[in-house]
Parts: sequence; C-alpha cells; structure tokens
Amino acid sequence: MTMIEESLGALGLSPREVTVYQALLKLGPASIRDVASESGVNRGTTYETLKVLAGKGVVNYFPRGKRRVFQAEDPERLLSLGEKRQQALTLAMDRLRRDVIPALKQSQTEFSPGNVRFYEGDDGVELVLRDILDGAALSPSQSYSVISAKTLREHLYRPFPNFTRQREARGISVRVLAVGEGGDDAELAERKWLPGKATADASYIAIYPPKVAMITLADENYPVVVIIDSAAIASTQQILFDALWELL
Repeated sequence: MTMIEESLGALGLSPREVTVYQALLKLGPASIRDVASESGVNRGTTYETLKVLAGKGVVNYFPRGKRRVFQAEDPERLLSLGEKRQQALTLAMDRLRRDVIPALKQSQTEFSPGNVRFYEGDDGVELVLRDILDGAALSPSQSYSVISAKTLREHLYRPFPNFTRQREARGISVRVLAVGEGGDDAELAERKWLPGKATADASYIAIYPPKVAMITLADENYPVVVIIDSAAIASTQQILFDALWELL
C-alpha cells in the first residue's frame, strides 16, 4: 500500500476510490468511459465509485450534452474530509465513554470464559501494558502492583519503549516486587526484592483491579499474555501482594 493509499484510507476512501480519484485528477473533467480507461476499473464500477466520491465531496459533475462529466475537487478538500472524520470520531469516543460502555457493562455477565483473554507476541505485550495504564488511571489510587523478573524485562519494553515515561506523565504509581536483584529507579515507583536469582524463570504479574495480567515466555523470545478480568481474583492477588510487601 502506498503512502497516498494509506493516508486516504484513514479518511475513509477505499483503494478503488483512491485509484479513481487519482485518475480523475490526472485527466481533468472527463467522462465515465475515460476515467474507467485511465483507472483500469470497469465502467459500471467506475460510475458507482464516482457517485460515492461525489457524496464524500471530493468529486463533482456537470452535464455536457446528454452525458455527465466528472471532475475532481482540489486535493485541499481532503482536509475538510479529514476534519469531518475527526469530529465524528471525537463524538463517537465521547458517547462510548459516557453512554455506550457503561450500558454494555451493565449487561455483562459477572464471570465467564470471556473474562479470560489470551494474547501472543509483542502486540499482546503492548496491549496489556496499555491496558494497565488505562486501568490504573481510572482507579481511586491511580496505582498498580507488579511482580517482575529480569528475564521478562526486555520483552516488556521492546514493543512499548516509552511505557515508563507515559506512566510517569499520567501520574500513575507502581509498587514492584522484583525477583532477584535488578531494576531501574523511576519516578512514582517503589521496589522491593524477593529472594531468587535474577535469571529465575518467573512470570510478570500485574495487579490492577479488577484485572490481573500475566506475561510469560512460551519460548526464549516469544511472550504470551493472559488477562483475567475478575474483581475477586484481583482482590485475592492484591491481598497476597500486600502481605509480601509488608514482610520485606
């Protein structure tokens, strides 16, 4: 996919619409037949595509005899298309936070197999780290707790290298129980150490009620993630963490 296709795709234009729009820009005012020939799209599909583009405000048309001639709007018009999409997305996000998500949560079952989710690879690690930040930011304490091991550290920050900076910027604090020596100092972070070797084969466990996340390695360089969405399980893990914290 080219840069133009990717950028215009983010504005809601399909690859075919981008192709037809570019053909029309190159031709200037043109008939459906000429646009179809230039774009390599069959005539019937070209006509339907031009109608869609006209509806999006990036193509216009006018009569010339018995035929309809199309022409592309100036590419600057794409900015207004982007602004409209951005406004619609902002409105949709506001509705999601205010109305839709609370309504969906009310209909959610207390616990089901769907409350346990599995992810793999770096994408899964990044997803859970972002979920931790979002979940902790909503908690009254704006904090979370972690049991961590050196063997997992490089896998945590590879897909999300600015995680700690984002955590600090959002004012989220963390308490860390580290397995073995190690770990870098950071703002809004407290650290204690559990007995064990730094090379111990241990999982990364994050407690951010009502969720618990666990990251481990399926093999030497392939992380897998489990997220359990259960207030009861998170509460139990938090009790165990707090007891250990006080003993160290």
